[in-house]
Amino acid sequence: MAEFTKTLKVRVRDKHANVLRRQAAAVNSVWNFVNELSHRSIRERRQFLSAFDLHPYTKGAGKLLGLHSQTLQVVAQEYVNRRKQFRKSKLAWRKTHGVRRSLGWVPVNTGAAVWHNGQVRFHGQHYRVWDSYGLSQYKFRSGCFSEDARGRWYFCVVVSVKPDRRCGTGSVGLDLGLKTTATPSSGEPLQAGRFYRDQEQKFAVAQRARNKKRVQAIHAKIRNRRHDALHKYSRKLVNNNGLIVVGNVSSSGLAKTTMAKSVLDAGWSTLKTLLSYKCESAGGIFLEVDERYTTQTCSCCGSLSPNSPKGRAGLGIREWACECGVTHNRDSNAARNILAFGHKRLEVGIPFQKAG
Repeated sequence: MAEFTKTLKVRVRDKHANVLRRQAAAVNSVWNFVNELSHRSIRERRQFLSAFDLHPYTKGAGKLLGLHSQTLQVVAQEYVNRRKQFRKSKLAWRKTHGVRRSLGWVPVNTGAAVWHNGQVRFHGQHYRVWDSYGLSQYKFRSGCFSEDARGRWYFCVVVSVKPDRRCGTGSVGLDLGLKTTATPSSGEPLQAGRFYRDQEQKFAVAQRARNKKRVQAIHAKIRNRRHDALHKYSRKLVNNNGLIVVGNVSSSGLAKTTMAKSVLDAGWSTLKTLLSYKCESAGGIFLEVDERYTTQTCSCCGSLSPNSPKGRAGLGIREWACECGVTHNRDSNAARNILAFGHKRLEVGIPFQKAG
């Protein structure tokens, strides 16, 4: 049975925060040095430096800065990857102090961190964590120590696990929306949670009082409630279905409208990510298909009905009748069409794309 990679995240005890902050400040210095060096090379010599080209310039700096030697290599590689991703000759500085400071980040290369005597050992230090996964049974690959907005530190590590074959035998299509976060082609929908709006008044009071810790705590509560609901719903779907098809709705466009709060509170991207890796773990299939015209197409006769709701102006129309005589619920009809598109994609096969 083939293995797949999974990232585990455990919280580090608060007593290690000062040590990790010092290392994070050193990582920021290395990042900024590499950023300036790469930018000068591009500006003066018209040459893009690779991670291999950057390594000699940071060699030996680990002892001076108190960093693991492999951490310097990971920082250089991460910088090159992000420069290519965003197609920029110079990236933003990592700030250690101030209001807009960067959250702490200390990368860990494969084999640099190990589980020893019930603790994570890295660069001569032992870090106690709340071990909720049983880390002793895994072999650590790459990872990092990361800080959240409240100053709490977490150890995130990539491990290899065997797939857990527990997916169901059904198939379902999902229409993502705002009235309901997810409407399945069969089964119960996930009602839109008012995670942000329920805390909006308390959030405003904390902001006016300039109580930064309270604002951060409310943000964390909103995020945790949203993730809890999405985790439970995605687990239920995977347990009951072997094929899950989702439309490729994007929140970037709708986030610029007056519906921005509802769009961002829905967590569509998070739900897709959860379904993707849970399907992989359970041996199921997750597909994302083009959802154009799924609302306007009749799921019974397959025709593009002139009576169907169209565009943003038709978002308020929840039910419509097709010329074939069938009355559709807007979201359920779209979910059935999305599932049908997923079956068609499986029939013709998913085209293979060569890497690079």
